[in-house]
Amino acid sequence: MTVHSENGLTRPMLTAQNVTKTYQQHVAVNDVSLEVSQGEVVSIIGPSGAGKSTFLRCMNFLEVPTSGTVTIGERSITIGPDHKSPSRKEVAALRRGAGMVFQSFNLFPHLTVLRNVSLPQERVLGRSRSEADERSRALLERVGLSQKADAYPSKCSGGQQQRVAIARALALDPPVMLFDEPTSALDPEVGAEVLAVMKELARDGMTMIVVTHEMAFARDVSDRMLVMADGGVLECGDPRVIMKQPTHPRTERFLSAVLDR
Repeated sequence: MTVHSENGLTRPMLTAQNVTKTYQQHVAVNDVSLEVSQGEVVSIIGPSGAGKSTFLRCMNFLEVPTSGTVTIGERSITIGPDHKSPSRKEVAALRRGAGMVFQSFNLFPHLTVLRNVSLPQERVLGRSRSEADERSRALLERVGLSQKADAYPSKCSGGQQQRVAIARALALDPPVMLFDEPTSALDPEVGAEVLAVMKELARDGMTMIVVTHEMAFARDVSDRMLVMADGGVLECGDPRVIMKQPTHPRTERFLSAVLDR
């Protein structure tokens, strides 16, 4: 199923074409395509085991697709029997186009918050330490953590650590941000802090793809909602329409389960 942008926005920032990912006999993602325009927010929802996170990770080759094409900006990689495996350099160039925020924060415990945000800039972008620190401090202020710059991750709450992780991803200036259930490891109150930052990014025009179980975020912030199950796409469209009038019985069952909790 190919899912195109419906909101009249500008050129595609990320395109996944016919992406399939298999593990031996198990098909985790089955021939899924998605086109995301600049400034668009797409939420991906569905039951556990639907293939949502695997599909997201295929977009920046943290999971190498079994077949398909991924394009981010001007960079494109095709995987399949008629194509050679991409080089590490090609994969690194593609990944530069998409910042990633995971369920776990993956911060370096022995580095301060500031160094966690600055170090990738120095290594990936070649910024000087002073340039990187300046950018880092601006981003930490943006996510409401300027006062934590010199603290270590162990002195930060889970929500604060996740906001540091967002700042770290933004520091590399990616045109697209990928979020893999960024609040699933947080209690609701702390998760709200992270969602507030994501809402602000959306208002500022950041292109975002978000795997989430936060139905209110998906409904209120997303331009489109993609519903997955069993590795495929059940439906895609306006989040409010899907949540009120799902067209697929599996979507209706899933929404009934999560909204009635």
